Amino acid sequence: MQICDKCGLPVDLCICKEIAKEQQLVKVSTSKKKFGKIITVIEGINEKEVDLKALSKSLKSRFACGGTVKGGCIELQGNQKEVVKKTLREMGYTLEGEE
Repeated sequence: MQICDKCGLPVDLCICKEIAKEQQLVKVSTSKKKFGKIITVIEGINEKEVDLKALSKSLKSRFACGGTVKGGCIELQGNQKEVVKKTLREMGYTLEGEE
C-alpha cells in the first residue's frame, strides 16, 4: 500500500487535493477582448497543486465553449461567470468574497 508524502494517509484515502482546493481563493470575472468578444477569466488557482489544463478541459466540455490556459489563468469564451462560480463551488473551491 502506498502512503501519501504530504498527509501520511494511504493514497486511496488521501485528502491533499481537497485541502488544496479549499485553501485557494478563486476569482471569476469577465473581460472584453478584440471585436467586443467577452471572455470569462478564472484566476487564483495554484497550478502546482491543480492541473489547470485538465480543469480547463472539463469546464470547456461542460459549458460547450472554447477556452485556453494563459499565465496561470483559465479563459473561457463567452459570459460563463455565474455557471462557472456554481460549478467551482460544487467542486470544492473557495470563491473570492465567500470566505
